[in-house]
Amino acid sequence: MDIVACLPCLQATVPRTTLRQCRCIAMALLGMTGRVTMLGLSRWAGPGGSYRTVQRFVATLIPWATLLWVFFRHHISRSEDVYLLVGDAVIVTKAGKSTHGLARFFASLYGKPVPGLAFFTFALVSTQQRRSFPLRVEPVVRSDAEKAASQAQAASKQAQALGTPRRPGRPKGSKHKTNADGTSTPELVRITGGLAALLPLIAGVVSLTYVGLDGHFGNHNALQMARQQHLHLISKLRCEAARYFPYTGPYAGRGPHRKYGDKVDYDAIPLPSLKATTVEGQVKTCISQMQLLHKAFPQPLHVVIIVQTNLRTQARAHVVLFSSDLTLAYAPLIDSYGLRFHIEIV
Repeated sequence: MDIVACLPCLQATVPRTTLRQCRCIAMALLGMTGRVTMLGLSRWAGPGGSYRTVQRFVATLIPWATLLWVFFRHHISRSEDVYLLVGDAVIVTKAGKSTHGLARFFASLYGKPVPGLAFFTFALVSTQQRRSFPLRVEPVVRSDAEKAASQAQAASKQAQALGTPRRPGRPKGSKHKTNADGTSTPELVRITGGLAALLPLIAGVVSLTYVGLDGHFGNHNALQMARQQHLHLISKLRCEAARYFPYTGPYAGRGPHRKYGDKVDYDAIPLPSLKATTVEGQVKTCISQMQLLHKAFPQPLHVVIIVQTNLRTQARAHVVLFSSDLTLAYAPLIDSYGLRFHIEIV
C-alpha cells in the first residue's frame, strides 16, 4: 500500500475529490482478485468507494498521460539513468457488441484474431533498473480507413494463399513512387499522434535517442516515423526478407551505378562480420554485424544477425535485428531490443 503515500504529488494536476476517489480505487485494485469491474471495485474499496463513486471517477475527464509523467518524474526518474522509449499493443478479450472500440485484433497468445479491446502503450524502460514505466496508454479505435486497409491486406494474403495468379507487368495507372519520405498508414498516423504528444511532455528531463518497436513495425514507414521525431528505430526484420550487401564491384560503363550486391546467405555469412560466438549446451550462437541494403528502405540499415545452431541435429534458426543508427554497436542493439519485452511486465 506504499503507492497511496505517493499520490499527493498529483494534487496540482487533478482536483482533490478526484484524487481521493483515486486513492480508494487504487487500494481496491491492489487488494482485489479476479476480473476488474466497477462493481468489483466498489465491493473492495470500503468506505468512501461506493458504486456511484466509481461511476463518477470513470466519467471524469482525467489527463492520464500528465499524471503518469508527474508520478514518474517525482518518484522514479533518475538523472544518471539512461532510458529507452518502447511501444507495444496489448489485447484484452471482451464479449458483447456495444463496448467502445470493440473489434477483432490479432493476439499472439491465441495465435489468431480475437474479439476484444486493444491498447497501445508507450513506456520508458530503464537500462539500469531493467524495468518499464508506462507513460501513455491509449485505446485503439480503428478508423474506417484503417479497417479498409486491414481488410485489403487480408484479402491479398488470402489470394496469395489460394494461388490466384497476378497479371504480369506494372498495374495500369500506377506511377513511380519514392520511399524517401515513407507512407503514413492509418495505424502509423494514430501512433504518431501519441508519440508527438508524449515527447514534448518529457523534453528537458529525459533525453531519448532510440524507440524500440516489435517486428510488426520493422518497415520503412515506421522508420521514417521515428526519424521525423528525431529518434532512431530499433526493431526486427522478417526472417525471409531479402537483404543485400552494397555493391563494391567496377562500374559497367553504361546506365546507372549498381547499388545492390550479393544477397545475404545466412548459411555463409562472411567471417569479417562475425562479432561473437558462444556455445551453451548443444546450442551454438553466432552474432554478426554489418550494414546491409533493403529494397524497401532507401537508406542503409545497421543489421545484427543472430544465428543459432543445434550441434546435435544441425537445425538452424536466425533472428535479424536492425537500427537506423549506423554507429550503434551490436551488443547495445541486442540489449535494447531485449529491454523492449519489459513493457509486458508492469
